[in-house]
Amino acid sequence: MLEVAKAEYIEEYRIQITYNNGASGVVDLKDVLWGAIFEKLKDYNAFRKFEVSDVVHTIRWENDADLAPEYLYEKMVEQGAAQGH
Repeated sequence: MLEVAKAEYIEEYRIQITYNNGASGVVDLKDVLWGAIFEKLKDYNAFRKFEVSDVVHTIRWENDADLAPEYLYEKMVEQGAAQGH
């Protein structure tokens, strides 16, 4: 099962992510922040306040918004930023 092992804020809506399978890269989430729960995250200060959840094994924001690790990985591959596995 794919899980986010580590995540670090880079700038704007970009996050460096490392997965439990060794893959890593930067994902830009500016185009996926739509819908009520993600509206608050359009503010950079709110967006950068995330953590890697031990429960859902992905990045989770203070307002309980999260994105599936598989989705994050697919976006990273689409953007040509995946490395490793």
